Amino acid sequence: MAATSLRRLRRRHWARVAGLLGSVLAAGAARGVDLPGDQAEALAHVYKGGGVTASGPALLVRKSLADKVSLSASYYVDAVSNASIDVVTTASPYRERRTEYGFGADYVVRDSKLTLGFTHSKEPDYTADTMSFDVSQEVFGGMTTVNLGFTRGSDKVGKKDSPEFSDYARHWQYRLGATQILTPRWLMSANLEVLSDDGFLGSPYRVARVFGAAVPERNPRTRSARAVKFRVVGDLGSRDALRAEYRYFWDTWAIKAHTAEVGYSRYFGELWLGDAFVRVHTQDRALFYSDNATVETTYISRNRQLSSFNNIGLGSKLSYTFKQVPGQYELKAGGALEFVRYNFRDFTDIRTGSRYSFTASVLQVYVSATF
Repeated sequence: MAATSLRRLRRRHWARVAGLLGSVLAAGAARGVDLPGDQAEALAHVYKGGGVTASGPALLVRKSLADKVSLSASYYVDAVSNASIDVVTTASPYRERRTEYGFGADYVVRDSKLTLGFTHSKEPDYTADTMSFDVSQEVFGGMTTVNLGFTRGSDKVGKKDSPEFSDYARHWQYRLGATQILTPRWLMSANLEVLSDDGFLGSPYRVARVFGAAVPERNPRTRSARAVKFRVVGDLGSRDALRAEYRYFWDTWAIKAHTAEVGYSRYFGELWLGDAFVRVHTQDRALFYSDNATVETTYISRNRQLSSFNNIGLGSKLSYTFKQVPGQYELKAGGALEFVRYNFRDFTDIRTGSRYSFTASVLQVYVSATF
């Protein structure tokens, strides 16, 4: 019993997982055309919030060949127990499992890096495949790195206990960005994303309310969006770093969203690396979203992810290097903990009649070896 909001949550969660698997400070100073080093990483994650618990392992292995090509493979599992407000007010809590496999290849030639990636994920009523291609090119003597990318996704949408229901969703994402070395200690990047979706873009299980009565959700079958993101990272000079970023998103469903994050990272001695951050997000509702519509319209949704809401997240990360031989290998472990408070401005908990809000937590623990 899949839900689009939960699926997006997973994708954001996987993005955070991928981010955690790299060093915070190293990420800030990374050059666009560097070939990733050989790695083996394992991670366990737990998300709890809003009646949803998702947990599972994530594995990543990367190996380079002849210093020109780096091949990678990943494995990710979500075991979900869902008793969210959408579920408990319209159906029964359920459990399901989602498994994702990923394969990638990076190729470096001169000052360019080419990256090709594939993912395949499957859950009881939803199958998703993506293909991505990215190019990074250094220019101006390595002071600037330009990035271009494209992702194509194709999903098959089903409905549990309804074999007659079958639909699709297709996704396109185009990326353009640049990273500029401002000074020996400061970097700045700017990125533009253009997104387009068509097909079944809702959930076959979710219902809307019209005059208090439950009706099937009806979303437009097309959607286009844009997003710009700016990021600055600085080395403060005492084995610590500061970063700040801002993202603005808008789409043809009239959603406008702002996200800002500030983080600080610091080494404690030679072996410990700590990181703390705060993130704020605010969003306006989609044009056809209604908590309880008083007129019949062509499109209608009560998906709270399309409502007006804001959230604030506080998080910290800590890693410890067990053993390190420069130029040969490194073994380290770490963890991250984040709390996020969601406040929905026009989504009502119909069980209590009050505005809905909840707090979620994300816990991640990992071990990593580079060789």
